[in-house]
Amino acid sequence: MADRGVDMLALPKEVKDQLAELDLELSEGDITQKGYEKKRTKLLLPFFIHTPVEAPPPAYDAQAPGPSNASGSTHANAHTQAPPPSSSSRYRDRRSRRPHRSGGTRDDRYRSDIHTEAVQAALAKHKEEKMALPMPTKRRSTYVQSPINNCTPPGSVGLTPSNQPDCFYFLRNSLHSSSSSEDEGALLRQSSVGAGLGAPAPSSLLQPPSLQSPDSWINRSVQGSSTSSSASSASSTLSHGESKPQPQPSQTQAQPQYKPQYQPQYQPQYQPQYQPQYQSQLQPQSQPQHPAIADMLAQARIGLSENSGPPPDVLAAAPQARGSSQVDRPNNPPVVRGMSRGQSRSSMMETADGVPVNSRVSTKIQQLLNTLKRPKRPPLSEFFVDDQEEIVEVPQPDPNTPRPEGRQIIPVKGEPLGVVSNWPPALQAALARWGATQGKSPALTALDITGKSLYTLTYGKLWSRSVKLAYTLLNKLGPKNEQVLKPGDRVALVYPNSDPGMFWVAFYGCLLAEVIPVPIEVPLSRKDAGSSQVGFLLGSCGVTLALTSEICLKGLPKTPTGEILQFKGWPQLKWVVTDSKYLTKPGKDWQPHIPTANTDPAYIEYKASKEGTVMGVAVSKVAMLTHCQALTQACNYCEGETLVNVLDFKKDMGLWHGVLTSVMNRIHTISVPYAVMKACPLSWVQRVHIHKARVALVKCRDLHWAMMAHREQRDTSLASLRMLIVADGANPWSVSSCDAFLNVFQIHGLKPEVICPCATSPEAMTVAIRRPGVPGTPLPARAILSMGGLSHGVIRVNTEDKNSALTVQDVGHVMPGALMCIVKPEGPPQLCKTDEIGEIVVNSRAGGNMYYGLPGVTKNTFEVIPVNALGAPIGEIPFVRSGLLGFVGPGSLIFVVGKNEGLLMVSGRRHNADDLVATALAVEPVKTVYRGRIAVFSVTVFYDERIVVVAEQRPDASEEDSFQWMSRVLQAIDSIHQVGLYCLALVPANTLPKTHLGGIHIFETKQHFLDGNLHPCNILMCPHTCVTNLPKPRQKQPVGVGPASIMVGNLVAGKRIAQAAGRDLGMIEDQDLIRKLRMWPTMMHQFLSEALQWRAQTDPDHCLYVLLNAKGVAVSTATCVQLHKRAEKIAAALTEKGSINTGDNVVLLYPPGIDLIASFYGCLYAGCVPVTVRPPHPQNLAATLPTVRMIIDVSKAACILTTQNLMRILRSKEAAATLNIKTWPTIIDTDDLPRHRPPTIYKPPTAEMIAYLDFSVSTTGMLTGVKISHSAVSALCRSIKLQCELYSSRQIAICLDPYCGLGFVLWCLASVYSGHQSILIPPMELESCLPLWLSTLSQYRIRDTFCSYSVMELCTKGIGTQTEILKARGLNLSCVRSCVVIAEERPRLALTMSFSKLFKDLGLSPRAVSTAFGSRVNLAICMQGTTGPDPSTVYVDMKSLRHDRVRLVERGAPQSLPLMESGKILPGVRVIIVNPETRGPLGDSHLGEIWINSPHSASGYYTIYGEESLQADHFNTKLSFGDPTTLWARTGYLGFVKRTELLDAAGHRHDALFVVGSLDETLELRGLRYHPIDIETSVSRAHRSIAESAVFTWTNLLVVVAELCGSEQDALDLVPLVTNVVLEEHHLIVGVVVIVDPGVIPINSRGEKQRMHLRDSFLADQLDPIYVAYNM
Repeated sequence: MADRGVDMLALPKEVKDQLAELDLELSEGDITQKGYEKKRTKLLLPFFIHTPVEAPPPAYDAQAPGPSNASGSTHANAHTQAPPPSSSSRYRDRRSRRPHRSGGTRDDRYRSDIHTEAVQAALAKHKEEKMALPMPTKRRSTYVQSPINNCTPPGSVGLTPSNQPDCFYFLRNSLHSSSSSEDEGALLRQSSVGAGLGAPAPSSLLQPPSLQSPDSWINRSVQGSSTSSSASSASSTLSHGESKPQPQPSQTQAQPQYKPQYQPQYQPQYQPQYQPQYQSQLQPQSQPQHPAIADMLAQARIGLSENSGPPPDVLAAAPQARGSSQVDRPNNPPVVRGMSRGQSRSSMMETADGVPVNSRVSTKIQQLLNTLKRPKRPPLSEFFVDDQEEIVEVPQPDPNTPRPEGRQIIPVKGEPLGVVSNWPPALQAALARWGATQGKSPALTALDITGKSLYTLTYGKLWSRSVKLAYTLLNKLGPKNEQVLKPGDRVALVYPNSDPGMFWVAFYGCLLAEVIPVPIEVPLSRKDAGSSQVGFLLGSCGVTLALTSEICLKGLPKTPTGEILQFKGWPQLKWVVTDSKYLTKPGKDWQPHIPTANTDPAYIEYKASKEGTVMGVAVSKVAMLTHCQALTQACNYCEGETLVNVLDFKKDMGLWHGVLTSVMNRIHTISVPYAVMKACPLSWVQRVHIHKARVALVKCRDLHWAMMAHREQRDTSLASLRMLIVADGANPWSVSSCDAFLNVFQIHGLKPEVICPCATSPEAMTVAIRRPGVPGTPLPARAILSMGGLSHGVIRVNTEDKNSALTVQDVGHVMPGALMCIVKPEGPPQLCKTDEIGEIVVNSRAGGNMYYGLPGVTKNTFEVIPVNALGAPIGEIPFVRSGLLGFVGPGSLIFVVGKNEGLLMVSGRRHNADDLVATALAVEPVKTVYRGRIAVFSVTVFYDERIVVVAEQRPDASEEDSFQWMSRVLQAIDSIHQVGLYCLALVPANTLPKTHLGGIHIFETKQHFLDGNLHPCNILMCPHTCVTNLPKPRQKQPVGVGPASIMVGNLVAGKRIAQAAGRDLGMIEDQDLIRKLRMWPTMMHQFLSEALQWRAQTDPDHCLYVLLNAKGVAVSTATCVQLHKRAEKIAAALTEKGSINTGDNVVLLYPPGIDLIASFYGCLYAGCVPVTVRPPHPQNLAATLPTVRMIIDVSKAACILTTQNLMRILRSKEAAATLNIKTWPTIIDTDDLPRHRPPTIYKPPTAEMIAYLDFSVSTTGMLTGVKISHSAVSALCRSIKLQCELYSSRQIAICLDPYCGLGFVLWCLASVYSGHQSILIPPMELESCLPLWLSTLSQYRIRDTFCSYSVMELCTKGIGTQTEILKARGLNLSCVRSCVVIAEERPRLALTMSFSKLFKDLGLSPRAVSTAFGSRVNLAICMQGTTGPDPSTVYVDMKSLRHDRVRLVERGAPQSLPLMESGKILPGVRVIIVNPETRGPLGDSHLGEIWINSPHSASGYYTIYGEESLQADHFNTKLSFGDPTTLWARTGYLGFVKRTELLDAAGHRHDALFVVGSLDETLELRGLRYHPIDIETSVSRAHRSIAESAVFTWTNLLVVVAELCGSEQDALDLVPLVTNVVLEEHHLIVGVVVIVDPGVIPINSRGEKQRMHLRDSFLADQLDPIYVAYNM
């Protein structure tokens, strides 16, 4: 800054004025900080003095001198060893020593040195046990880097010394160099991490692996710091206990290129279990102690530790990116399936889920876990019990809670309202009197922006102009002198704060015209905070006319045509300008009618409720007059006095004293607008001095500003003041401002007894005011109260912990003529006890009468009759609720401790928002909070209020300072108020919604928070700390076969056994087929290869396959004979080129098409076993090629069949960069085939031999290969043929990936068996032509089609809005009879329903869309088919589902989940629902594992050494009781069977199978079973910017990953919304929220999310997240 070395006092006045204007521009946000510095430097340059002189600051809200400056001495980094200051940090230190401008100063409305000391003392307690909060990870592309990157090698590890701060900011960004980085200090501290390179590593990292269990390794290894893959990231360290010291090896040299012996040649990062030779080589290595290899040591330990289970879990193949873009995926192939489910999951957890846990993410999660181990506060003495019906019950009250013990309060009566002979009968009469008799007497002086007098309005002028306006309003507004307004109509007054004169005239003009003025704020834009609520006020008051000034009208926002903008929510208004030149002078015979004050409304004052609604409080004429009389008596106003008013003259004290009472008493009012105060904070003090004012009307803010700037004026005198009315004296923190102001200005003549705090509310008007004291009398005593007592609503003098004390001052006595009592704020208005906090209610003629136009709300506020403890009314007179919370002290003094609108009820305890703001401000906000702007409010989440703190962050605040401040605010509020914060957010400066005077609009801020429009730059969620009402975790009971399982016939536990079956496969009933079969003696359904030969012989030219391209053109077809001949050539090539033996495995690597089908049958002809594999993506070889390689290795393929293009890719340089291309098996290019046929076509000796291998990556990241026999193929094809009625004359369209599961069966096998024609549409073609699939259905008049969820989603999102265009092109889907979605998951009901609705206009029948269900053990279990009842839908209770129970509820019931039947069970399939733990059958509508008995089940897993135990468990298992002979296959899916009222084709009641989810994917949390899809559905609904989401668990923490489809500034908005919705709907606390770019969540070809792949990528720090929030 340029003001060092400038004598500010010696500056010329015009320069001072320009500086003040510059300060104003900066504070309003009209100029950037850089521009401000530049202009300021330019102004001060000519006055620069080379001798440094400390000058007092010119700003109005600079840092307070004295004790408060030391308030930050116990900052979290106070004990941190500071680095040598760089030039930039020295410069910053110089700046921070100077008293600050507005930028970071604490808002001293809440300033209290006592409270500051209390906060610092509370924080000091935490100094010993510092919270190791993991800092959020944020992507920052333009963040300035530190020189740390120059001195720390990318691969090295720094072990941070113990005296370093716990939390560092992690940067992931491109490097930018800058010499004066604002965060350089923090990053330089990080650079000392490098100093740790020579230090010995923690002993736990160097223990011989045999001495460590995996658990201890996980817990210890995360304590080492590491650098992530990006060079710019650093890690925080923890040391939660050391293990025993081990002998240290003698080597000390670093070995950066450490390579374990057992590393394979290529590194696809997986280690299949069937390679035991790896294990034999694993010997503990004697390694140097250099920390740089700590990472690799830890990584090696996964393999080294004997009992650590299998090697790291590696990840699934890169899925197809959604939409058209392919997203690079990390090189993480899937795990090979070779272990049992139970063993697999548990052992992976033991090795930190297969990811080197010393990654940055793992360290942070461990930090989070350590943080969560701290005891919660308040302590949880009891959990809530889940009684299956209600989630949370009201907790039992704590017997130690303080309770009120006093007697019942007696209503307090104010002094009688005296009758003065010359008081006017109405306020207008007073104005008429002064206008006539004291016309020259000044009524009002207005100031300009610089604080100089602009004009003075005399009583004569005020009277004459008001009369002119009254005449104009009544007679001159309509055409031909029609009367537009009549007495009693409401009129809006829209005048700026800087023009009091126009407002006075308008207000009194309305009173004289007997219309009701409704003063409101000037609307600045259509998006003003609270604008629509003001519209609600105008609507409820029936306002159609608005008065304003010419200047104000010109400044209102206009439409392009020049008309006034229609503001959001406002009624249509007619605008009337009230400047004198537009008013008509009435004739001499016209006089306004001035009746005696009666009960008709005089004016309406607006009031915003806690919920944000703006209501109008109607004040009657008699109440207005009585209130003026009461104020005159209480304040002892005299005629001709001078009053300085700094408050808003449109409402509240500014209106009552400065406009109404002043006119009644002929007082001269000097009005100081808000803008003047901002430019010249001392202006009101100067006005008191100049005019010898007797009364000043201010707020604590004005005291504070004047105090900050008082050194500029040494000759001011406040001795003339007899009364300094503090309008917000009811704020408990006002006592600090009053004391500080008195300390500073006592030497300027201010007397202690003139400070008069008061308590007011719009409804009760002035409740109490301290009367001006007699000089020399002692000042009233203060109350020092216990905050703990206040939170329970009782008054307890604080004696124990001074840190949690609240000092409050009285607000004087009750108003003259009023009666006041204290009642309970909630429930019936029962009188409080004398030591109880309650709401102040007042009975007086001088109060509001009603909320205009809202009779219902009026009754609860304005017509309250207090009752005693027995519930009997204490009288008949109604009281008005003031909204103020307080008590009556000694001598009938009134004390106010808060307001209803600032009351936060958390777990049955009351907290005051102002108290929490004061505590937050006492935590040294200078570096972080912009101008002390902090908002505190509560939101209702999971049956309780949760406290949210939002603060504006200084533009120059560093991330580390901000996070440090947030964590210290958490500690301070926890210590002092004994309440946990739910959320703490920092938003950029000047972005919170403002009230008209620049304060924070709390309701709008809360609304922004709940709507996800707050756009914070930092956020900290603490649900673990403050959510203490979760139900008790379920304790699982030991399982066993008990008496309830006794079976009687077909009943179990009194219910029908949950089993169902498809119809019998039976023998061939097609007579035509039987006739043909006589020509072909072999049983056709035994071998598919023979079926193709038979078709080629009997019907050679029948077209089986048509392949379409993106344009819908058939690019390839295959008749029976063409397919047969091509298969023969491929068989010949295999025999000649591949030297293949019978039974060898052959990999088919083809894009979706007819080549793939021909190669499959070629393999069958040659006696080989085909293995279809998805080809690698040419643009993403690094991610997709390892999976191809893995399947080739696992299947021990002897040869690869592929195309020329793909062969080139496999041998390319790009492929060589990923893996060793020299080790590929023989590759045969089928584009170049021999011309001759093979000598013989192989026929298997038995149908039980393997026909093909089906490899698939499950959603849990497991690569599983299953063996499909020839008999299973025939049975499956026959089953599908019967279910879908497929014959040679039929055509079907298939838009599926043809590589595994039912997609492969339909693409390659079904047509050859059934003879129908298949139109093949590769799903990738839809990316370039979205309507391709639907237009094919229309063009070929297809009746039956098969697709995947990803195809359906693509159509729904891509062309769902273009149905009219498609219809115009002639697209018609009325021909479609069945559209079956092929999936291995729960039916996506929402997607299928939206697809049906969107394309209903194109003729699609809603009955057409259905789903199929298959699994690894049985590729097809259900398929809807063409006959039978429509799929049924049921609604189940989600709470019961978590307990493994099914409870059916009605549609629309809370916590209900719709489930759709997964299609009809296929012929030949039997289904039974089994308890997965007892293996006993379950009853109807019970949730259990789905077991299958079917001739087309797979034969087993394909593994080299044949895992017999796993085969028996999954493919050939038996029930524990009931039917112990039948062999069943376990699908691994949870579901239930329900007998419906519908009838099947045979006339029997239909048994519907409902699939709930995969057992492997379920999340076990709090003893309950959750299905990820349910949580993800809730998360995706939370905000419009969430495109997709996925959840997984890690170390019992729930991690939510959300894809952000909006702007990156929305990223942090999602964190609280995601946390809220999961807590509300699933009763779970989210541990980590990760916000990523669209397309990051991997999906497989079936459209299923690869959650484990995602989890491992996250833990390996490969997601490049936009933001990672670690919830406390």
